[in-house]
Amino acid sequence: MGTLASSPEPFSSAVGLRDAMRAGEVSAVAAAEHFLERIADRADLGAFVTVTADAALEAASAADARFAATTDSQDLPPLLGLPIAHKDIVDVAGALTTGGSAAQPHRLAATDHPVVAGLKAAGTVSLGKTQVPEFGLNCYSENLVAAPSRNPFDLTRTSGGSSGGSAAAVAAGLLPVAPGSDGGGSIRIPALACGLVGLKPGLGAVPGDVTTGYEDSFGGPVLTVSGPIAHSAADAALLMDAMAEPKRRGDHAAAVRRADTLRGLTVATSTVSPFESAMDIELSPDALGAFAAASERLTALGHQVDTAEFRYDPEYFDFFTEGWISGLSLMELDATQVELLTPLTREMRGRALARSLPQHRESAARLRGFAREVRALWGQTDVVLTPGLAMAPPLIGEFLGLAPADDYRLQCQWTPFTSMVNVSGLPAIAVPITHDAAGLPVGVQLIGRQGSEPQLLALAAQLMQDREQRPAAG
Repeated sequence: MGTLASSPEPFSSAVGLRDAMRAGEVSAVAAAEHFLERIADRADLGAFVTVTADAALEAASAADARFAATTDSQDLPPLLGLPIAHKDIVDVAGALTTGGSAAQPHRLAATDHPVVAGLKAAGTVSLGKTQVPEFGLNCYSENLVAAPSRNPFDLTRTSGGSSGGSAAAVAAGLLPVAPGSDGGGSIRIPALACGLVGLKPGLGAVPGDVTTGYEDSFGGPVLTVSGPIAHSAADAALLMDAMAEPKRRGDHAAAVRRADTLRGLTVATSTVSPFESAMDIELSPDALGAFAAASERLTALGHQVDTAEFRYDPEYFDFFTEGWISGLSLMELDATQVELLTPLTREMRGRALARSLPQHRESAARLRGFAREVRALWGQTDVVLTPGLAMAPPLIGEFLGLAPADDYRLQCQWTPFTSMVNVSGLPAIAVPITHDAAGLPVGVQLIGRQGSEPQLLALAAQLMQDREQRPAAG
């Protein structure tokens, strides 16, 4: 079991660190050195695959020079000098990208991913690359190229995935905040597992996510978006403002500052999962308890909370899975490389290759249809409240110890409420609510309307008002 301790000021929040650097109270180099030391001290977490200390200190030194040369802080990039890290499935120029896989050569990236480029322009300093599952496919961050990412609240358990290394790093105070990506729950799942706020923006809210369009190669909706993982709604809003399209920058932090004034939203609560027709979904008493507590809290805050009677397409599990794995059919691998895939990836790729182009397109069409249906269904209310994870985070190795089909099934049973939101293209946020008897975090999910990211952050701030701020496992 990991021990918990508060991070020293001014490193206790991303907002506080940003303000301290702008006030000249902390240098960017000192901030980078603080977190690099934390990373070195907590190698047991497996949060980082690569640490780019030299490049980080060089960037931090350049940030300090820019601070020194500027008299008006309004002329500076909004996150100048703020340390972050990126998942090891996105390219950061000059850093190694493994994709979490032994099947493809690990390469030194020549250019930045568009989201990375945007955050670099905002002034952030990257400290390295964080652990992911192979190709970001799974909801647990274990692969064949690096140590598994462990949950800071219990080192025997997973930190979730696919942004598991990033979430573990933030939870343990190795980073003040981190960007993640979410294609089926990959921000919200590790945020829930590690007691953090995790915002999945709506498709297109982060411009770098849609540089190639809003549909995938087969005509299905793009599922993966980028968003913040943080200890608080204010920290998440700080990062989201830097990631958002220019006209919405500032909206997220402003909404959190005004959170106390937010009243009168209609909230539909539901424990129904679209996976239920394909498998047993059993919610733990802790998951249901957090769900009930969040519902009661929202009512006390002046929102109109009612139970919804949602029903979903009974074939969702099949066409979601087919759409989820379809991109694997586009990977060109020789026989030797295929043998280096994890068993689950290898089986999923084989299934994808066995499907014809018309079949892939049919699955894509079913996903588009499901998106229309749930947007209309959920659109009858301002916000939808669901439980977060169905149970406590599984043990390290538990998924990999199963046959591929059982591995995938357990992933769905653990995370029965996340993937449907990716298909819809709508925003959602994971919010920590309480802890179970073993000290593990338990939270809920809020799904919003298109463009409601600021409102979701404000609701997270409301729900977290009575929580102790910034627990950092260390």
